[in-house]
Amino acid sequence: MERLTNGTRRLPSLRLTAAITLSAWLAGCAVTSDEPPSGEHARAVPEQYAAWFAGGLEADIDSSDWSRINRAQELIDEGRYNEAIDYLQPLVNRDVPPAYYEMAKLYDQGLGIEENPAEAARLYGLAIERPSSVRGHASLNLARLYLEGRGVERNDVLAYHLLWQAKEADLERTAEVLLADLLAEGGEGVEADPDLARQLYEQAAAQGQQQALQALAEAHAPGGWLEEDPAQAMDYAQRHAEVLQQQASAGDVNAMLQLASLYSADGLLGDQPSQRIHWLQQAAQAGDLDALAGAGRDMIEVGEYRQGIELLADAARQGHVDAMTYLGQALLEPESGQPQPVQAERWLREAINAGSVDAQVILGRALVEGQGGLNDLPRGMGLLEQAAEHDHPLALAQLGSLYLDDERIAGQPYIAVDYLERSHELGHPWATQQLGAAYLEGRGVPQDPARGEELLRQAAEHGQSGAMRLLGEAYLDEENPNFQPSRGEELLRQAAQAGDTTAMTQLGEAYLEGPLREDPTQGIQLLTQAAQQGDAYAMVVLGRAYRNGNGVERDLNEANRWLTLAQQAGHESADDALTYVQRDLGAQGNIEALVAAAEDGHPGAMADLGRAFLDGEGVQRDQQQAEYWLDRAHQAGHAGAAASLGRMYMDRGDSERGIDYLEAAVARGHAGARSDLGEAYLTGDHVELDTERGIELLTAAAESGATHAAFVLGEAYQHGNGVEQDAEQAERWYRQASDAGADYARAALGLALIRGEGAIDQDVEQGHELLLDAAEQGHPGAQASLGREYLRGENIEADPERGADYLYQAASQGHSSARLALAEAYLSSRGLEQANQQQALLWLDDVFESEGQLAIETLRQLLTDEEAIAAASEVEVEAEE
Repeated sequence: MERLTNGTRRLPSLRLTAAITLSAWLAGCAVTSDEPPSGEHARAVPEQYAAWFAGGLEADIDSSDWSRINRAQELIDEGRYNEAIDYLQPLVNRDVPPAYYEMAKLYDQGLGIEENPAEAARLYGLAIERPSSVRGHASLNLARLYLEGRGVERNDVLAYHLLWQAKEADLERTAEVLLADLLAEGGEGVEADPDLARQLYEQAAAQGQQQALQALAEAHAPGGWLEEDPAQAMDYAQRHAEVLQQQASAGDVNAMLQLASLYSADGLLGDQPSQRIHWLQQAAQAGDLDALAGAGRDMIEVGEYRQGIELLADAARQGHVDAMTYLGQALLEPESGQPQPVQAERWLREAINAGSVDAQVILGRALVEGQGGLNDLPRGMGLLEQAAEHDHPLALAQLGSLYLDDERIAGQPYIAVDYLERSHELGHPWATQQLGAAYLEGRGVPQDPARGEELLRQAAEHGQSGAMRLLGEAYLDEENPNFQPSRGEELLRQAAQAGDTTAMTQLGEAYLEGPLREDPTQGIQLLTQAAQQGDAYAMVVLGRAYRNGNGVERDLNEANRWLTLAQQAGHESADDALTYVQRDLGAQGNIEALVAAAEDGHPGAMADLGRAFLDGEGVQRDQQQAEYWLDRAHQAGHAGAAASLGRMYMDRGDSERGIDYLEAAVARGHAGARSDLGEAYLTGDHVELDTERGIELLTAAAESGATHAAFVLGEAYQHGNGVEQDAEQAERWYRQASDAGADYARAALGLALIRGEGAIDQDVEQGHELLLDAAEQGHPGAQASLGREYLRGENIEADPERGADYLYQAASQGHSSARLALAEAYLSSRGLEQANQQQALLWLDDVFESEGQLAIETLRQLLTDEEAIAAASEVEVEAEE
């Protein structure tokens, strides 16, 4: 409370005083104009307010008046406001300026009477119409009202002139600081003058005014309006703290709170939790409930959970609503230990009853999301709806999310968008993100990618990592007209750096499999990082990468490890991916992995296990187990299992069951079964002949890529099996099978071309080339056919040695007709044409058991005999599969 003293003097004019003052403190700057500094930065004082700044004699106030004023001040200090007013009112009636001033302060601060800043402004104006010792103080207080727009319309020009008038009164108050605040950035009708503002601040700082020290610290800090100088900023901040510490030591609670703020994350002295909590506790001990609640909240944030809870509970018991809210939230989300949902709901209910909308939102979200053991969707939504009626941004955003995406609620996208629009208009970035996604996808609103991207960009600029991720994902979509892979990469990386593991996974997948796939190593690194942080889909992608050797060396065990972790984390695609890996492991001999996948019920694994038992691969052959697992897979809808069962029963001679299974496999789209069934109908093997049905099935299978079906069709059109011979069709299907890698089809086409038998016209050169290619690939039928052709010398130049080589290679692979040809040659060379062929074949086996080169030389010598060559040539050699 300012103390006023008696005194009568003639005040110099504002014009002269301003000039004198300016010359006194402007460090060597000569005054060359009679205009005061105020004239340099703002318009002139409006005429109606000229009396506030006029000179003249001080108001005549006698000693008795001062006695009454001083007594009124004492009564105000004691809180006896009504008595003070009784002392002041007669003086107000007599237009005594100090009485106006004291009465204005009562209205300004709402002491003893209802706060009325408009009446305060009127009385301050009356107090300065005549010069007196209160003119500077009243000018300062009135300037504040004009700067804040309290009780009067904001007027920076009037505030500027009033502050100069207060500064000239040398009050040792805050006139210099407020004037510097105004000049630092300027105002409406007031020109900025940062240099003058700095000098005003420095003048006030030299007097130890903490507001000036704070302002200079902020001005020199990064982003401040003066030249950045971290050392100077820290110096001013520390001096500011020293002044506050002196005030705090004298019991000033506000100083304690300001000190706590200095040590906050964005405070001038940096994030120092221990110091912040210390000053909050000091303020709490001085009776400040806000400080007590703040200390409790901060202690929880730094890990002092138990002590923080105790402080919050203390403040909550004393009726602090925010403390009740913090306490309820903390009991729902303990960093260690178990949540306490009953106690949490109790305190949140207390806060709600006391009017806390925040508590409604916290409890509502907990009930909706099943947080801390609470779970009551209708009740939670009711609380959120109540908070939404108060336009709580988070409540609106949460309701928008629920009505847009939650499977527990019937989707109502139009209602959702309405909530999101309201929340977005209130500035909530999560709502902006969701609204952007809605426009991007056309949910609840007409699809508008441009609007969607703009909203997502706004949310991303406010640090919403999910928005960065969605926008990045959109830019990486190659079907998006606004495809920008580099921008997408940048946004996903920003989101990942902000802690969004989903963005990390998406970026890793883009490097590995998507539009950024040129850097798979970086993709593996990001995916590994996301997986280690618990992202289940990253585990799945990693598992696939290790299975396929994409970006890493193929490692089925590592793939199995990551996919098992993804399965344990509950990712829906992990089961299938894991089964494929287990099937691969089974193919490598790890039958346990295959059994595990089959026992988990995966149809493909069951089918593989059945075939393993059927063929004795990795397990002992077991017909019963084979049928069991194949039938389970068939019952689960596996087409391949039905096809395997069909072939198995057809081989057994149980044509009826075999056909049924093959028909089931065909109905499920199995190309191989379609091929088998078609061949059976075409040849009448195990089924009534039906060439039309056979050709139909074979054609469908071949057109879907079944190699064997294409070969059978080629044979049918070449030889006229069930259809008319057709060279074009025969060559088409032979070539399709050959191009798909079927050496036997290449050999059959080559033999057809080299001999010119059947539908296809003879083309010896092309046929020879095809047979050579198949033979070099190791196909025994091609080797046998080529060997016979070299021996006969009818279509190509005879070459007995090469013929012997190819026949030997084919026979050594077990090719039956090649073996017979060699046996016939042996018998003929010995003059034993009528002898037992079995004895000749036994001789051939003995040859194969000898060293390869010696065997070939023996055969070459044998086949120099013309009769032996003729005998070998007469054996019909087939291009067996």
